[in-house]
Amino acid sequence: MADEPLVLGIETSCDETGVGIVRGTTLLADAVASSVDTHARFGGVVPEIASRAHLESMVPTIERALEEAGISARDLDGIAVTAGPGLAGALLVGVSAAKAYAYALNKPLYGVNHLASHICVDQLEHGPLPEPTMALLVSGGHSSLLLAPDITSDVRPLGATIDDAAGEAFDKIARVLQLGFPGGPVIDRLAKEGDPKAIAFPRGLSGSRDPAYDFSFSGLKTSVARWIEAKRAAGEEVPVRDVAASFQEAVVDVLTRKAVRACKDEGVDHLMIGGGVAANTRLRALAQERCERAGIRLRVPRPGLCTDNGAMVAALGAEMVARNRPASDWELSADSSLPVTEPHVPGAHSHTHDHVHEVSKDNLYS
Repeated sequence: MADEPLVLGIETSCDETGVGIVRGTTLLADAVASSVDTHARFGGVVPEIASRAHLESMVPTIERALEEAGISARDLDGIAVTAGPGLAGALLVGVSAAKAYAYALNKPLYGVNHLASHICVDQLEHGPLPEPTMALLVSGGHSSLLLAPDITSDVRPLGATIDDAAGEAFDKIARVLQLGFPGGPVIDRLAKEGDPKAIAFPRGLSGSRDPAYDFSFSGLKTSVARWIEAKRAAGEEVPVRDVAASFQEAVVDVLTRKAVRACKDEGVDHLMIGGGVAANTRLRALAQERCERAGIRLRVPRPGLCTDNGAMVAALGAEMVARNRPASDWELSADSSLPVTEPHVPGAHSHTHDHVHEVSKDNLYS
């Protein structure tokens, strides 16, 4: 095995087919096929449509990534795939494809955690992760504060959303404002032209007796929706830009305040922010401002690496290989609720990455 493992990663947890290729901590290819336009007319992701789109896009996207990286599939040292969490049907397409390629190429297979991958992707931009790493993950399905002493084997949840995730709240408010789907980018854009102090929307779980690191955006979402409805019922024009700015400020205020507090409480001098909502410009700016004031170093990948992608899966897979973590068995399956405390799914009988799986049709299809 090379000092810097060459790994292909497959990501299909939601509506984007991502294939990345990484050598160590160097990104060689990041190919994405998105079905977001297909879902837009439904106002959200339709699981069956997402699964079919992954099936159609998988082979062309893998071939595009290999071409972009300038390598042959036989050059790979391993294949990593998101095993969970995510949409069950979508995950199954990715896991099945990864198994097929690993089987055909006689390469080790690594089923990895989607959330841990969002943390590990920062290595591709800012170098090896500090240990421990404090991570704020914010996306359509997750809002979590995580402490990771070892991204391949030890990820500890400090707090999480108890209802809507931040990304869900963005999508729902965009729907109320009739801005389309997905909501995050359009609200971010309109908020730049609005006043974040125009409307005093609530900050969920921010009281002294509330859980220090948990998040809640359901009450905020309801408050914004009722404010908009009241304006419309009174026959008044809704100030869309001010609503967007005030809503966005309420979300990022809570996220950044709790993240900085966690860093201080745990004695960690840096913060990594990942997930699709980490592409939000106001979140990045406020996090930078508050981290600088607290003496905390901020690490945020470029926006293209914050949204779901194969590069993040490849990055974690390469780290698994480099640290000699066990490969997954052929019995690997998708787990839509895979806990973040399991960064990867090792095989029951695998011990080292340089021992390629015993391959037989009996255990492959059992």
